[in-house]
Amino acid sequence: MVPLQIVLVDDHRLFRSGIASLINKLLPQYKILFEASDGEELMRKLTPKLKPDIVLLDINMPKKDGIATAQWLRSTYPDVNIIVLSMFEDAEKVLQMVKIGVKGYLLKDAEPHEFEQALQKVTQGEVYYPDFVTRHLLNNFNHQQDQQIKLNTREIAFLKLAGTELTYKEIADQMCISARTVDGYRDQLFEKLQIKSRVGLVLYAIKNKLIDL
Repeated sequence: MVPLQIVLVDDHRLFRSGIASLINKLLPQYKILFEASDGEELMRKLTPKLKPDIVLLDINMPKKDGIATAQWLRSTYPDVNIIVLSMFEDAEKVLQMVKIGVKGYLLKDAEPHEFEQALQKVTQGEVYYPDFVTRHLLNNFNHQQDQQIKLNTREIAFLKLAGTELTYKEIADQMCISARTVDGYRDQLFEKLQIKSRVGLVLYAIKNKLIDL
């Protein structure tokens, strides 16, 4: 079996040596193709004939940092997989890297078995994101949901009434508006909340504690 090729990109020579030693001694299925101290050196060395299967990439580097390097890799060599090795759990940088399309994210103090697992997952076409990355992604998703879905007072009033047994015409009477306006609120909420039925509106209202069971 031909070993998979890996390139190390990190400005700390001692760290690169440690990773290279770990791979050479414990992971014979992988081989270090070459090392680079920053993104600029990687760009000089990388060619269509000399490219790895995986790039292990630091974020904080001089000249060309990990984010800029990852963007360049994704546009120039999209078939090369990227695993980030970082000292930090910085949410903004984690989200940036995931958005760019990195396949794995590891802290530099991760255990050797986590490092091996990340390599295996990415090699198999999967992604490797530890718990803190998943947590940042969920927090970001929830934040986006909060930002995107803003209901005005009339829409909230309509939602509360939609959770009763009143017909749409009776809801219109209760709100002192026309039936057409009620239809407008309903259709607007269908679009905003990506819901297709009154039942869906009621479930949304219950979930967000707009009405009580």
